[in-house]
Order: sequence, then structure tokens, then C-alpha cells
Amino acid sequence: MEESHVAETKQRLKDEETEGASGANALTPEEQAAEQAAIVKRVSAELNLPLGKVKSAAALLDEGNTIPFIARYRKEMTGELDENELRAIEEKLQYMRNLEARKREVIRLIDEQGKLTDELRGAIRSASKLQEVEDLYRPYRQKRKTRASVARERGLEPLAHWLLSQPRQGEPLQEAAKYVDAAKGVETADDALQGAKDIIAEQLADDAKIRAWVRRHTFDNGILRTEAKDAAQETVYEMYYSYQEPLKKLPPHRTLAINRGEREDVLRVSLDLSADRIHDYMDRQLLRVGTAAGVRAALLATIEDAYKRLIAPSIEREVRGELTEKAEEHAIGIFSANLRNLLLQPPVRGNVVLGVDPAFRTGCKLAVVDETGKLLEVAVSYPTPPNNKVAEAEKLINGLIDRYRVELIVIGNGTASRETEQFIARLLGKRKADKAQSGRELKYIIVNEAGASVYSASKLAAEEFPKLDVAERSAVSIARRLQDPLAELVKIEPKAIGVGQYQHDVSQKRLEETLGGVVESAVNHVGVDVNTASPSLLSYVAGINATTAKNIVKFREESGIFKDRKMLQKVPRLGAKTYEQCIGFIRVPESANPLDRTPIHPESYAVVDKLCGVLGLKLEQLGTEPFRAALSSIQTDRVAAEIGVGVPTLRDIVDSLLRPGRDPREELPAPIFHTDVLSIEDLTPGMELQGTVRNVIDFGAFVDIGIKNDGLVHISQLSGKFVKHPMDVVSVGDNVTVWVLGVDLKKGRVSLTMRKPG
Repeated sequence: MEESHVAETKQRLKDEETEGASGANALTPEEQAAEQAAIVKRVSAELNLPLGKVKSAAALLDEGNTIPFIARYRKEMTGELDENELRAIEEKLQYMRNLEARKREVIRLIDEQGKLTDELRGAIRSASKLQEVEDLYRPYRQKRKTRASVARERGLEPLAHWLLSQPRQGEPLQEAAKYVDAAKGVETADDALQGAKDIIAEQLADDAKIRAWVRRHTFDNGILRTEAKDAAQETVYEMYYSYQEPLKKLPPHRTLAINRGEREDVLRVSLDLSADRIHDYMDRQLLRVGTAAGVRAALLATIEDAYKRLIAPSIEREVRGELTEKAEEHAIGIFSANLRNLLLQPPVRGNVVLGVDPAFRTGCKLAVVDETGKLLEVAVSYPTPPNNKVAEAEKLINGLIDRYRVELIVIGNGTASRETEQFIARLLGKRKADKAQSGRELKYIIVNEAGASVYSASKLAAEEFPKLDVAERSAVSIARRLQDPLAELVKIEPKAIGVGQYQHDVSQKRLEETLGGVVESAVNHVGVDVNTASPSLLSYVAGINATTAKNIVKFREESGIFKDRKMLQKVPRLGAKTYEQCIGFIRVPESANPLDRTPIHPESYAVVDKLCGVLGLKLEQLGTEPFRAALSSIQTDRVAAEIGVGVPTLRDIVDSLLRPGRDPREELPAPIFHTDVLSIEDLTPGMELQGTVRNVIDFGAFVDIGIKNDGLVHISQLSGKFVKHPMDVVSVGDNVTVWVLGVDLKKGRVSLTMRKPG
């Protein structure tokens, strides 16, 4: 919920009159320093991280350093905080700074009204959340016309004060009769009394203490109920046609599903909560012993009205909003983890690949790419209905296979993928049987083509392949995403890659920001070959923006390949700060300096020289067994002190020297390839299969077992032990052994288990 308050705060700062605020609201340098120190201290406490580490991280971020750079090359300063911790610090710092700015603004606005007391000022300054600040400001915020504001205009505020004074004697209607004034619109004593009660009701609804208590009580005791607007209608929301669950137990994915059903006008959603305890609490806050019976009755009626008309609807919106934002953060977290695992899938290098974008009427688009991803040829075949030109398609594809010595066939999992897979499997079977044609065993794989159509219709794809149509570009993307998933997938808008849940139901701005950070993290984790990288890939390197990435590629095209890292300093608009941030993540395989092919930052090249001197090694020996043996035997603490470098930095340097040119993705298991097709009709309960995890969600994991639709392993079937969340057991890209639990031929669904039968 706090994220929405950040946005609301920014909007209010624009909407409210702030003329002259800068002078009245500005802090002296000493006050700014004290405020920032207090913020860092609170961030440290809330994240449970050492104060010194947070202080250093905050200073580095404020200097304009990127998170990948800090995490990799400033470990001594931050005590080896990882990227997730650094991102949490960055977000919390921003929130706290917005909070302090909002506090100052609210204090100024209330002070200008002449209503700021020392107690109120202290309450605002001690607030730890934006919600608390907004609750305190609520009574002083300019409102649209309300029943209470109309009553005030009619001069009924003194009557409200009389009621709130809770006299021991007196009748409300008799007192109200004094305020009857037809000219002001107060026709009767009842009108006057109702106006006074409206004023009090609004005051109660704006009371920060009452709102905080009711909000907490609602969340702890409320029941969310859903029902169908049309129970006869068949939809995916049928489980919610008559459903209820305590708010505090509602899981994130269910919150988003209910929201979507409500938004699509399928579900009616309500919040069920007994008002008795709330009335009792408000009674205790307002009423005093000995109050005249008539006054007490009037105030009791006002309390009931304040809750029912003003507080309950507002708090329900806030509580549901908070649930939604927590659910969104959870969903974004799931998407982020899945996306990172997908991006870091091992590349399948050294093969000529035939990419197939399946289709029915328009035919299957084909694209052959060489070992480097260079496009060799595109074509189209029509082996699927309604054309069924199987013989022609076989001749065409056999020709491509033989002409370019294709070794792998990659099929997208979109429309007609099932029919295309059957055709390809039969073709490969024929080639295998015909020894004169086979020569080697061809294999195929189905890949998730999510986002391929988005990329193929993009401006980027049009620039890369101006002579190809959209479907042909898609076939190229499908082929390349097997060869190097990271390099190809960065060309696609992250949220278009289908490895999340409810990604279209969350804050798109927040989703975009978070997924952008995930892609940045993955790209910098792997490193980028500056002489082959696309502008899309380069733009995710720490410190490099889209413009600089294009400048790098343009420089490469005009001046030839980069011969070393220093050469990047000649790229227009790539300044010293950008160079410092990016260069450790840039690889130059063609460089004469072997360190330019490693994650070692140029600022540490002198450290490598000292290390080699201590060990009696020469850099030219890098990659040899004597070099590795010498490095493996060093005492890191002693050598670090000897050459004057931090232990974490030396540890990273040694690791990079032990495995120069290493791609961290290659340590992961390779994808599963097929030579024959499997259909849902072939499956029987208990059958053992090998599969690849395609998506992980809150209630389980979807596994590709070689049929058209992925099978579901429910969370209860992931392990023989209790599983809190599927991600504790599996990740996108994992190769797993599964057994068939059940098959629903009508719905095309397969349920699987990872618990070995018996």
C-alpha cells in the first residue's frame, strides 16, 4: 500500500499550493545531514542490515554508482552486500526520503492554516509510514463539498461543539432550535441537529487514531466474500461463485484472481465484518460518563453513521488496496525469479539451427541460422492443415538441413506447434531410417515463443531484418533463443515473456522497473562480448543507456572491432563515469591482454601484476595447469595483506583467473531434446517422464514433458516434505523427473507428481 501513497504524495505536491514553500521548507546543510543520517539508521533497522554497510551503500548510490558495479567491485566498502540487499536499500532510501519530504510539506500546509500545534507537529515528525502522515493530514486537507462542509457554511459548528462538550443537562433539539435560520437553509431544529451530527461524523472519520484501529481490526477480522453475478455463466472464476475467506489468510494469487473477476464483471465482491466491536471502540473514544441522555443518544447515532457512511467504505478500499499491492509485489517477485532463471538458461552453442514458427493457414516460417546466430536463409512450408502439403514441406526442409548441415530444430510452442512437432518428428524418423540421408542424428526441441511476436513486430526487429516479414523475424528469434537465450530475450519487453502469473493485473510501471533490474542483473552476471553484442544487450550493461549502446555499435561498425577495453573510451558520449561502471562487465575476446576477457576490472589490473609477482607467474601462462595450481594453493588472507588489496576483491580476482572466459550459464544442465513425439493419448498414470520446468507459480510448477500443453505439478506433489512455496524446490529451466498422476483428455490437462510412486 505504501507504493500508492508515494504516487499520491507526488501528485498532491503538484496539486497543492506550494508557493513560497522552498524557503519555508528548506533545510540547512546541517539539518540535511542529520536527516539523512537518521534515514540511514532507520533503513538499517528495518532491513536488519549493519548500519556501516547501509551507510556505505547509500553513499555509493548517491554518487551515481550502479547496483551491479557496487555489488561486484565495491565489496570492501559495503561488506559484500549482494544485489538484492542493495536494491532493497535503494528502494527503502527513496521511500524514506519521500516520507520526510512529505512530512515537511504537511507541516507547512497545516501551519499556513494556523492549526499546527506542538503535539500535531510531533506526531507528524514521528510517523514512520506515509499512511500515518496522510491520516494526520486528513482533517486539514481541502475537501470537495460534503455534508459537513455545508453544515459549517450554515453556521452549525457551534452546535457540534456543544454536543461534543457532552453537557450533563440539556436536550439536543432544544439547543438546535437556536440555530434555525431559513435564510441559511436550516428550516427546522432537526435540520440543525443533523448538520451538527454530520460535522462530528466527519471529524470521527478523519481521526487518525480511530482510522488506524479500524483499519487493523478490519484486516484481522474481515471476511472477503465473492459471488457470481450470473451463476449459470461458465468462466474460469467458477471456484469464486460462492466463496469466502478471512482477509488475513487470503493468498496473493487469489487476491489478484478475485480482482480480475470483479473487473471483468463476473464476480461481486464484498467485505463482511461485524460493526459491534468497532462501535464499542469508537464509543469508548468519544463518550464520557454523566452525559445527558439525549446528547448521548445523538452521539451514539453519529458514531454509527460515521462508521457506516464514511469510515467503512474508505477503510474497505484501503484494506483491499493494501492486499492488492502486497499481492502485486508477490506476483512481481515470482515473475522476477522466473525471468532471471529463464535468462540464465545455458546457451546451446556450436550448432547450425533451424527455427520454426508454426502456423496453419499462413504456413510454418523457417529460418536457418549459423553457429553465431547469423541468418542464412528463410523459407515457408505448409505441412499443417488446411494446406497439408507434407511432401513439399519435407523436400524443402530436407534441402535446408543438408545444404547448411543443420543439427538442431527449434519449434515455437504457439498455434499449430503440436501439428508441426508431429510433422518434424516423422521427418526425423525417416531421415534416421535412411542412412544415406542421416549421417548424424538430428534432434528437435520445443521452446517457449512468448514475446517472439512482440519482438518481430518491433522497430528493433525491423532495423535488424528490414527485408523480412514479421513471421520470418519470429522464426529467427525462436532459433536464436536456443543458441543464446539471454542475448535474444533482452530484445523483448520483459513483461511479454510468459513466465509469471497475473502480470497484466499488477502495476505496469512497478513491473517494468523491477523486471528491468532483473535483466540488468542477469546481463552483468554473464558479461557481454562488446564485438558481437546488440544494442539491446549493451543497453543493460551497468552504466550504459540506450543511446550509449547505439554509439558503441555505430563506432564498432565504422572503426572495426574493439581490440581492447581502453578503446571504448573513444566512443562518443561514453564518459569516465560510464566507463568505470560498465567496463568490468564488458568482454573483448580479441584483446591481446587476457584480462580484457575476464570480469576483472581494469582498476585491479595492477593487483593482478602484483599477484603474479608474488606467485612467480606470468600472465601469458593464464589458463595453464601450473597457473591454476599456483592460484589454487594461495592463502587469500595473507596474500591480500601482502599486495594491499581487500580479501573479497582478491577472492574474485583469483576466481576469474582460475576460469578465464567462463560463462556461468554453462554450469547449468542443458535442455532436453527430442527425437520422437509424445501425445497426451500416450500418457498413462504412473508413467515416468523427463521434463523441463517452464513456469513456477504460487500453487505449483508447469513442466514441459514433450506434449502440446505443459503438465502441472501441484505444490502438494513437489516433494514428500512440506513445501512452503514451489520456488523452494524448483526453478524455471530445471530438468526434473516426473510421474503422471492423471490425464484429462477433454480439457487437455495433465497432472504430474515429483514424488516417486511407492
